[in-house]
Amino acid sequence: MTEKVDYYEVLGVDRSASADDIAAACRKAARKYHPDLNPGNEEAVKKFKLCAEAYEVLKDPEKRDIYDRYGKAGLERNLGGGGFHDVSDIFGAFGDLFGDFFGGGVRSSGVRPGADVRCGVTLDLHEAAKGVTKEINFRRHEVCKTCSGSGAKPGTSPEVCKFCGGRGRVQQSTGIFSIQTTCPKCGGRGTVIAEPCFDCRGDGVVVEDVTLEVRVPAGVDSGVRLRVQGEGGRSPNGGPPGDCYVFIQIKKHPLFRREGQDLICQIPIGYAQAALGAEIEVPTLDGVEKITIAAGTQNGEIIRLKGRGMPTPRRNLTGDLLIQVFIEVPTKIKPEHEEILRKLAEYEGDSVLKERKSFGATLKEFLKDFFPERKNPEPADDEDDKGDKESKSNKDNK
Repeated sequence: MTEKVDYYEVLGVDRSASADDIAAACRKAARKYHPDLNPGNEEAVKKFKLCAEAYEVLKDPEKRDIYDRYGKAGLERNLGGGGFHDVSDIFGAFGDLFGDFFGGGVRSSGVRPGADVRCGVTLDLHEAAKGVTKEINFRRHEVCKTCSGSGAKPGTSPEVCKFCGGRGRVQQSTGIFSIQTTCPKCGGRGTVIAEPCFDCRGDGVVVEDVTLEVRVPAGVDSGVRLRVQGEGGRSPNGGPPGDCYVFIQIKKHPLFRREGQDLICQIPIGYAQAALGAEIEVPTLDGVEKITIAAGTQNGEIIRLKGRGMPTPRRNLTGDLLIQVFIEVPTKIKPEHEEILRKLAEYEGDSVLKERKSFGATLKEFLKDFFPERKNPEPADDEDDKGDKESKSNKDNK
């Protein structure tokens, strides 16, 4: 007696499900019950086979119509049976869903795309802000002129790989598994080279230096990667070329610090300028510009210049220039400046250090305090002093 099976229920879809819905449900169920994920689970293997059987019927409009009207028995009467007889049938049913994983993929053409290459370019901040055309130098694979990319010595030709029969892939079966992999002998090319080209050593390509001009858009930042399509390595057997990826690095600027698309510039001002207000000149990417410092500006305040920062690449947006002021305290001041500041401190009631005395004045006070007898020394009589010295000298001689 034929076993009663509802294929829609097996896949968990409605009878009105579209072909895409059925394929998606089958893919999900097949992954869930795949034997590789359920080792030693016979029930999972059974459900895995049933999913393949359901998909084989429901993906075909004719089989699905017969099944909808007559059930599985109708399939057996009209099409000579249902289900699968061996393992290869099961993977064949899933081939168009999972490709090579289940052994149903397309045969390899042996065509290899060219390799991608990378290089770097360094810009200053002004170049990054305005956009620039830069010359870049890098190395890439070019088709070998000696063998025209075949990899074989001139006068010879590549031979069909005997291991895979020229398919470039081999199929391995273990139990119910059937997986296609790249041929280990020819690397997927389908051919082998008995006598390699001397110049390219059988690769079909050689490394050459390349110089290229690349347009860098305005507003780029360090770490940005530009893709130059088709300027990568060349394929030896007619495949598409790779791409060239240019990595941007921006040099540090002596005045501006970048945060996203905004620029920050720190400007020193004096105490009087901060207190009374002033007009000062500040740098921008377009030159020097005058700005007004409002009276009472505090240390660290920011003045925003709209739209004077960095542009956003390929968008009509520009960041701002942020002028951050800080009050600069001089390390040395003139005596007249000190006098004014002390009067200001006295007026504001601020406590400041006493006036610093010179070394000479400090020494004089030291002597005055510790040697009071030297406070008002008597002037010495030069003549008497001279006589005393002569008398003493005569005594010494005797």
